[in-house]
Formats: sequence, C-alpha cells, structure tokens
Amino acid sequence: MFISNAYAANSAATELANFLPLIVIFILFFFMIIRPQMKAAKEQRSMIAALQKGDEVVTAGGIVGKVTKVTESFVTLEIAENTEINVQKHAIQSALPKGTIKSI
Repeated sequence: MFISNAYAANSAATELANFLPLIVIFILFFFMIIRPQMKAAKEQRSMIAALQKGDEVVTAGGIVGKVTKVTESFVTLEIAENTEINVQKHAIQSALPKGTIKSI
C-alpha cells in the first residue's frame, strides 16, 4: 500500500532528468540566438549615436549618402550633388569607410 522510500527518491531524480534536456536547449538557444542579437543591437545603437557630419552611410532601403546634418531623430543625407533627403536615424543600416561613395 505504501510507496517505498527507494521508489519515491527515484521519482525525484527522474523528474529532474526529464527537465534537463529542456534546460540545455534553453541555454543553447540563449547563447546561439538571443545573445548575438543583443550584441548586434547594441553595436547598431552605438553606431547611430556616433553619427556625425561627413560620415558615409547606407540606409535600410539601400540609399547611399553622406551625412550633412544630424538632429535628435533625423539625419540629412546628400545622395547626389545638391540633392538632400531627410531620414530617421533608425533607418541608417551601416556606416561606410570614408571615400566609398567616390569609388561607386
């Protein structure tokens, strides 16, 4: 009628063993997916914060331009001679090395 002590102790170990693969999957998921995305997002935020006049950038839409003015939320890009557009800072995808626009 009563459950023996040995069987009860084995049950606790079995429950832990059942959750172990789930815990391992979560740890792998964190280190292979979540952490690299957090690192990339942090780099993107620091790049946007460091934008200044004269930087060459690419927008998320693929427009290449030179920064002529930086405000709190917007950046003015010169995409051709005497042609400027305003884009949101978050639309800036990446910064290019100096002189890239001339080589295109």
